[in-house]
Amino acid sequence: MDELWLKGAKFLIIDDQEFNISLLERILRHAGFANLVSTMEPKQLEALYQEHQPDIILLDLHMPEMDGYKALEVLKGLKREGDYLPVLILTADVTQEAKKRVLHEGANDFITKPFDRTEVVLRIQNLLRTRYYHLQLQDQNQHLEKRVKERTKELKQAKFEILQVLGRTSEYRDDATGQHTQRVAQLAGQIASVLELSEHEVELIERATPFHDIGKIGIPDDILLKPGRFTPDEFEQMKMHTKIGANILEGSLFPVLNLARTIALTHHEKWDGTGYPNGLSGEEIPLAGRIVAIADFFDALTHVRPYKRAWTREEALDEIRKQSGSHFDPRVVDAFMGVVQMNDKQ
Repeated sequence: MDELWLKGAKFLIIDDQEFNISLLERILRHAGFANLVSTMEPKQLEALYQEHQPDIILLDLHMPEMDGYKALEVLKGLKREGDYLPVLILTADVTQEAKKRVLHEGANDFITKPFDRTEVVLRIQNLLRTRYYHLQLQDQNQHLEKRVKERTKELKQAKFEILQVLGRTSEYRDDATGQHTQRVAQLAGQIASVLELSEHEVELIERATPFHDIGKIGIPDDILLKPGRFTPDEFEQMKMHTKIGANILEGSLFPVLNLARTIALTHHEKWDGTGYPNGLSGEEIPLAGRIVAIADFFDALTHVRPYKRAWTREEALDEIRKQSGSHFDPRVVDAFMGVVQMNDKQ
């Protein structure tokens, strides 16, 4: 045990008799304790506790105005949850009833008056040792909790970085920079925020969106990288990337990957039911899929692809306005336009 801590322990002594306080102070100072605060006014308990944050309280049991039982009740409201603050009762009442009651009310030990010097010091040392080890254990637990939180944060970050890398794998096949997934994810998160989704839901959409086209890894290069329009058969093969992506992401225990599967499967569905792969319409299409549909469409239009030039920003916005209510959910279109306006002001 750290003897410096023991000798520096902070005492709060409450007794309505000046003689008792003086005697205790002499005993404690002779034992090497110097950090002593005393009062004959038990009503000062709360203020002195808050000011000095004692390591041990020596409390007289029978006092006018506020006795030791009432003081113990006050202390219950002052102590932090899980804290160990020893209370040593000072009393001439040696009845079993008194002893049982003070222990039941939260006292840790008691000594009887008149005081035996050796007994006083030994009981106080024992209580302070217990407090010291309790504080050490708290420090260790806090350190471990901090390390667990740090490690959990590291693992979470590593998981998301792995997800981002996986999400980019398909993009390097038809997007030279590999940044399409990140742009779409950022835009989808902004739309979700304007739609007043919760912070957690917005984060999930941002994390899940990069997987929207992961199914493209199952599409042959001669189709995926083909300049110009697809033949009907080629388009049917291209449409399969939604189901391929959903199959890749099937069965995950992570909420972000479950949502990613939903997005991968539904981000080419259309509000009027003419999309693919399942021809869902209206609110049959999950909201995340409706959000990513616009974000993906806008980003794809405004960037060069093997089969098309990059549209201007205004051309893309006009096209989205035209397709509100057919391709896109009108409410999501309004949110998207709100994002555009906000970004223009920045």
